[in-house]
Parts: sequence; C-alpha cells; structure tokens
Amino acid sequence: QVQLVESGGGLVQPGGSLRLSCAASGSILRIDAMRWYRQAPGKQRELVASIISGGTNYADSVKGRFTISRDNAKNTVYLQMNSLKPEDTAGYYCNAEIAAYVSRPSKNYWGQGTQVTVSS
Repeated sequence: QVQLVESGGGLVQPGGSLRLSCAASGSILRIDAMRWYRQAPGKQRELVASIISGGTNYADSVKGRFTISRDNAKNTVYLQMNSLKPEDTAGYYCNAEIAAYVSRPSKNYWGQGTQVTVSS
C-alpha cells in the first residue's frame, strides 16, 4: 500500500545540475529513513546518499556535489546533483524505510528508478 515514485531524471551536460525527487504515498505512519542508490551498466549498485532523522551520509564519489534533503510534509526526498560528471550516469533508485501501520514493523520500499545521463 506504499508506493515510491521518482522523477527528475534526464540528459544533462557535464558540469550541469539535476534535481531528483522521490515521493512516497499510501498508508504511511512513519518514514524512518530515505536513501538514494544508483547502478550503472557493468557496475554494482551503490548507496549514493541517505537521510535519517535529519542526519545525512554520502558516498565519497559524490561528497561536495550532491545534497540529500527531505520534505516531511510531502513525504518526499530530494537529491540535488551539481557538477555532474559522465561517471554519474546511472539509474537512480529511491529506497525508504517506512512503517505503514502501528501494529507492524517498518520495511523497505523501492521506486521504479529514474535515468540520469551525463553527456555532451
């Protein structure tokens, strides 16, 4: 009953910026954590950024360039990506740890992903 929908992907030039959004909807009691992953062809999936109770964490490859934030009123997490490089090209996936019901523990949900391509 919980859905995650990503948006904001597209084609950008090196050095450009892009803002990804992930909106959670459905039966949401509490969102404990939200994360962004990415996976490029031929590479393993990697954790890009996470936000938990206001604290943030980033992969070394994106530190100083990407910023994760959350709008609690909208149940939405954002990933602001600046100074984009060709190696940032990947499918980006939203993951959220959500408690949907009072009587049940939280569990992870995944979005369908959005493609980011950095090329001139």
